[in-house]
Amino acid sequence: MARTARRPAPRNGRRTDYRVTFVVLCAGVSSFSLLQSMVTPVLPTIEAALDTDQATVTWVLTAYLLSASVFTPIIGRVGDKVGKERMLVVALLALAVGSLLAAVAPSVGVLIAARAIQGVGGGVLPLTFGIIRDEFPRDKVAGAVGTSAALLAVGGGFGLVLAGPIVEALSYHWLFWLPMIMTLLAAAAAHLFVPESPERQPGRINVTSALLMSTWLVTLLLAVSQGSSWGWGSPITVGLFVATVVVLPTWVYAEAHSDSPLVDMTMMRIPTVWTVNLVALLFGMGMYSMFAFVPQFLQTPGELTGYGFGASVTQSGLMLLPQTMATFLVGLWSGRLAARFGSKAVLVAGATLTSMGMLGIVLFHDHVWQLVAESTVLGLGFGLAFAALSNLIVDAVPQSQTGVASGMNANIRTVGGALGSAVLASVVTAGARPDGLPVEAGYAHGFSVLVVTSALAALVAVFVPVVRVATRSTADADLDEAVPAADPVPVAAR
Repeated sequence: MARTARRPAPRNGRRTDYRVTFVVLCAGVSSFSLLQSMVTPVLPTIEAALDTDQATVTWVLTAYLLSASVFTPIIGRVGDKVGKERMLVVALLALAVGSLLAAVAPSVGVLIAARAIQGVGGGVLPLTFGIIRDEFPRDKVAGAVGTSAALLAVGGGFGLVLAGPIVEALSYHWLFWLPMIMTLLAAAAAHLFVPESPERQPGRINVTSALLMSTWLVTLLLAVSQGSSWGWGSPITVGLFVATVVVLPTWVYAEAHSDSPLVDMTMMRIPTVWTVNLVALLFGMGMYSMFAFVPQFLQTPGELTGYGFGASVTQSGLMLLPQTMATFLVGLWSGRLAARFGSKAVLVAGATLTSMGMLGIVLFHDHVWQLVAESTVLGLGFGLAFAALSNLIVDAVPQSQTGVASGMNANIRTVGGALGSAVLASVVTAGARPDGLPVEAGYAHGFSVLVVTSALAALVAVFVPVVRVATRSTADADLDEAVPAADPVPVAAR
């Protein structure tokens, strides 16, 4: 295993207090997570404002999904090699530039390009985990990783809550102006206060591997996200799936035989890593699909369909506010829970609660209070699982690979979300009414699929082996005269 590069000297002879660093990191994660979800509820508004059609406006979401899936692990890996602090600034500036371009976009084409630029900001999450592991005292790492990971789900929930009021009070342009301001402030604070990375992995960036990985991710996610509109049996959809089947194993082979892999296949085969990634895939199917379809269910006019509550975008967001708060509060407590019960137990509990919440929605959805209670249970599950997934990955890999390992885990969760949304869309819309609205049974069947995926996630989580990689905490180290760090050494499983 490669030894880490020489530690750079801290700015001004001293390192920033880790609590200041944590505030800056949370601001960056919050900005990215808000942009993930705020646009979804107002796509019809954007469609009308930019004089486009539904098929085209969906690319506002698809471009962001594709770009984030490609850049999340790449930016994380580059951060492992050249420095996490500088790549964090790059990722935040990309978010800001994309937000500025989106706010002033005169056409849907420009908006789609802006969303693709914003996707570069996906690297914020793995960089955040890497910086926490580098800078925080060992006993603070689990809580900080858990809270920052939960912020991704919290931001997604708040995005649904805030989208309606922002559009009604201002305009949809402010869905981009506000995150741009937040992101610029976070980028400036990151440059000023986040210490330079003390852990580096030497070697070149493998461009061929990056291109191969980008190709299979784009072909897979494009086929999955657009298959329902293009037709699952259409030549372009089938062709994309065939390309994925060809390029994915080619990428794995190239990485396994590279002297400077982008993603170390030996690391990906660590039992803890691949089982946690499988849980992330299954869990992502449920969480991201819930974000998309529960608001849609709440907004369905009950007087026409016999179900739903005819809620506005703002009202449906407020109905889901307890879920967001539950995720946030659990995220704050995740470190203590992991310290007492272990991250594996927390993950099992989170996936189980998610399955229970989904089952509740399938069985009881006739009253608003039922949906609020069930979505709150989901929020608890999301907060627990997000925190545990991230902590298990961070603990299982060498410090020099934290960024790329966390990036791949986040990416696999995103792939799961795309797969889940595609499956749910097909199930929910099967046998739709003449006016295009789904029948109630469509939602029940769709949410039943998510019950199964969440239960499978809980089952796989039971078999996750927990191995912690011992690392030297830079918060306790003398960094004035740095020396190369020794290779991390695995310690016994808990």
